[in-house]
Amino acid sequence: MHDKEEKDELSLLNSEDHLETPLDRWDQQEEETPPPDPEEMLPLLQASEPLQRMTAARAFCEICDDRAIESLMQLLREPCPLIRVSAAYALGRNINSEVVGALIEQLQQDWNGYVRKGIVWALGNCCDRRVLSPLVDALKYDISAVRLWAASSLGQLSPLGYEAVVAAVPALIEGLRKDPTPAVRSNCAWALGQLGREMPSNVVYAGVIDSLLEALEEDEDMGVCEDAKASLLRVGDPRALQIIEDLENDGFF
Repeated sequence: MHDKEEKDELSLLNSEDHLETPLDRWDQQEEETPPPDPEEMLPLLQASEPLQRMTAARAFCEICDDRAIESLMQLLREPCPLIRVSAAYALGRNINSEVVGALIEQLQQDWNGYVRKGIVWALGNCCDRRVLSPLVDALKYDISAVRLWAASSLGQLSPLGYEAVVAAVPALIEGLRKDPTPAVRSNCAWALGQLGREMPSNVVYAGVIDSLLEALEEDEDMGVCEDAKASLLRVGDPRALQIIEDLENDGFF
């Protein structure tokens, strides 16, 4: 496929309104069929035909095999965006230290929002402190489809420890309050709930609870309100639970 044709075909994937990509449903599609054979797929990662390379990369979205990592990192720099995004999702299943660096480097230079979204999803699986800054930047400045997954990926950083959680919280609170896309605000609410569960009761924790309560009471989108409520219930903060009970008694829900 020529570069112009690739850009024409995938141009809408950079739009603010396109939040879902085909590989979002890859797991569900493949549940009905047996997993691919890695011995068959490994050579195809370096096949001469682009379609074969893409098929092999997609196979490693299901297969964990260290032997595929080097080839997948090479595919991350392919001219075809469909191959790059397949490689990004596959590397999200096949992580090592070199993969983290390669994903971050590609995120910073890739023109295609479809690919950047896949990379941001993969970074959420890395459990590496290096992913924090790129994910925060993606949540602040990228298109809505990428911001959506950046928020979710930030919500997975609690295993990195308290400092990483504290560093992620301000961007998530800002996204919950100000992002123009309701789905992104919802994911920020979910992520704050995930991080809040692992935090001690301090001023940062109080800020998380306050921002979720603010979204619950003031966000114009009912889906965001419901996700903020679910996060507060998940955290189990006594003050928030009492406020939720009072709102329910007043017929707010």
